Amino acid sequence: MKITLTLPELPYDSGALDPVITAETFDYHYGKHHAAYVNNLNGLIKDTALEGATVEAIISKSFSEGNTPLFNNAAQHWNHSFFWNCLSPDGGAAPVGEVGTLIDRDFGSFEAFKDQFSQTAVKLFGAGWAWLAQDENGVLEILAMKDAHTPLTEGKKPILTLDVWEHAYYIDYRNARPKFVENFWEVVNWDFANENLK
Repeated sequence: MKITLTLPELPYDSGALDPVITAETFDYHYGKHHAAYVNNLNGLIKDTALEGATVEAIISKSFSEGNTPLFNNAAQHWNHSFFWNCLSPDGGAAPVGEVGTLIDRDFGSFEAFKDQFSQTAVKLFGAGWAWLAQDENGVLEILAMKDAHTPLTEGKKPILTLDVWEHAYYIDYRNARPKFVENFWEVVNWDFANENLK
């Protein structure tokens, strides 16, 4: 998916995922947190050689050069833009299409994958993301990535993600991250996951 240096429109109404994720959470998570990453990123690249670069190019360059503030804001903008599309009011149930076939192949069953992904998301200490990614050989794997980190920096193709920073769930679930992770499966967008496969 193409991600620009602007705050993207949500692919659904902010109340469409209620009660799994409420409009109030979107007001803060999307309207304040994500918007701040976009504003910070644009401020950091203003009048630099990266002005006009793609978000992916900024992530790559800032990561390789160890420019943590620039990397964090670029990666968090990319991650969030991707994450909103991993959710759908028409989502949930078991995966269909190629992603379902590959999950069965690489994890044994959807239930085994769901349990492993959920445990990864619940047990990730502090802030970060649980990712389903595809490696260079087309094999699916689950990655626990701290803070703003993304499979892009490891040469892997992001397929699906779940944000487990506290601001993703605290309004709706307080400190009950496991409940948030459990409810994610009711709105997961398998169509988007299929689109991301190599």
